[in-house]
Amino acid sequence: MGQNRKRKARWWVVISVLAVLMAGTVPGATADEDNNRPIDIQILNVSDWHAQLDPFFDFGLGTNVGGAAVLSAYWQAERIANPNTLTLTAGDAFGASPPLSGFFDEVPAVLAMNLMGFDVDTFGNHNFDRGTGHLQGMIELAEFQYVAANLQNRDDNLTGVKDFEIFEFEGRKIAVIGIVNPEAPTLVFPGSFGTIEVTDPVEAATEARSAAKAAGAKTFVAVTHLGVTNFDDDGNPIGPLIDFANGVKGFDVIFGDHTGAEFAGMVNGALVVENRSKGRTYARVTLSVNNGGNVVKKGVEFVDPIASAVTPDPAIEAMLAPFRAELAVALDEVIGVATDIFPRGGSPQVERSGEAALGNVVTDSMRLRYSTQIAVTNGGGLRDPLPSPYLPADTSLRRTAAPYVIGPPYDLVKGDALELLPFGNSVVTRTVTGSQLYAVLERGVSALPCTACSGRFAQISGFSFEFNSTFPVGSRVVSVTLNGGTPILPDATVYTMATNDFMNAGGDGYTMLADGEGTTRDPMLDVFIEYVQTVGTITPVIEGRIVDLAP
Repeated sequence: MGQNRKRKARWWVVISVLAVLMAGTVPGATADEDNNRPIDIQILNVSDWHAQLDPFFDFGLGTNVGGAAVLSAYWQAERIANPNTLTLTAGDAFGASPPLSGFFDEVPAVLAMNLMGFDVDTFGNHNFDRGTGHLQGMIELAEFQYVAANLQNRDDNLTGVKDFEIFEFEGRKIAVIGIVNPEAPTLVFPGSFGTIEVTDPVEAATEARSAAKAAGAKTFVAVTHLGVTNFDDDGNPIGPLIDFANGVKGFDVIFGDHTGAEFAGMVNGALVVENRSKGRTYARVTLSVNNGGNVVKKGVEFVDPIASAVTPDPAIEAMLAPFRAELAVALDEVIGVATDIFPRGGSPQVERSGEAALGNVVTDSMRLRYSTQIAVTNGGGLRDPLPSPYLPADTSLRRTAAPYVIGPPYDLVKGDALELLPFGNSVVTRTVTGSQLYAVLERGVSALPCTACSGRFAQISGFSFEFNSTFPVGSRVVSVTLNGGTPILPDATVYTMATNDFMNAGGDGYTMLADGEGTTRDPMLDVFIEYVQTVGTITPVIEGRIVDLAP
């Protein structure tokens, strides 16, 4: 517990409607009075975990954080300190995963979640990346409950899912209600949801709360795949998570997800919490609940799960060992060298808000492989930096953190490529008109400015463009120019383009490309690996391909 007390916490939000509650038995109190004393119920939560089974290096802290075995060790200590504990997350606990999970159809992620002691999860868009058939297998593998109240036709496509789950602690009944993000079907390959339709979150949560109340629940928690997307000039949060919190009534805690924005605060009477993604932080929420089920005090602390501060859970390490061995055979081959880090993420995320070196190298590989004039891919498909957090077995390689030789330069292996491009997308070659290209670029910049940005932002090769993010959405693109200086106009002139099959099918709202045109080529992963192997050494550069003219 000494290590637990030393963990860093940046936020503490406490709302108290009673005098300070003293722990333990008050001298002179009767047994009945002591039984009626509020109890502390603890809720542990991670957001957008994405099967981050291994610790990863955080440059802000200068150390490794997270990972399944590390989080499990922290949570075991938390449960010893307070046995009245729930462990929750709110979707995308797998999907867009590192190879240690994704290479094995996400089975290691769910096995790890079982060992970590999760009680409840809901669905995010990435849970549907492999379709409802795969998701059903994950539901059956899970030893925890999936809840999703706003899915029409849910039970026709999935079994074992509830609107809510009720837990009881010393007579206090707490309902946990699940909510899926409404735009989720547009963020995965068309057809991945089967016949499921996502309904209004507020209406579904309100109805589920009424049903849970009728079943005896007095305390209400929502786990939602909704996030904070930005902060206004006064520092107030904005986004679907805040809209949801303002739209519902009677919830004590609302957990957010999806955008990786760290936030904790009171909104419309509810404590609203969202963590940074991949287990970079976890939240420890404490609710003091009286005998009538009323929450009389609530607070949250964000914890940095520093890997060196605990002994990793040996049960999880043992479970992962055979997967690691198999992965090393498949993915540890060196494919090239990076002279420096190709960054990904940040606030705002570099690949979702402007030109990114990662976007340049990936789209260059697509364009050059098929000799097209231009190439476009969505920033949301780029999931990790180069080098990535992938852990090759050979510790003599040059990487970003111990136990490896510390670069730069950095040795890149096949596992880095799969961490970067985990979705299994294929390259599609096709023609587009100038008008179509302008529509593509307008869609890409339509969510700016942002803090937690949309994956729709377009990374490009073979041309450059200028836009102004202060202009009205749909009229932001100012100029587009081919490499070499030839202007591209919004007209019927035709250009050859390489993109990915997700965008070409209308994913991320790129409906202007969903016209049935295009030839499916090789997997993006293979194209990128071949490019790095051919070039040998890659350098992160920003070339002025994408320029925001906003002041």
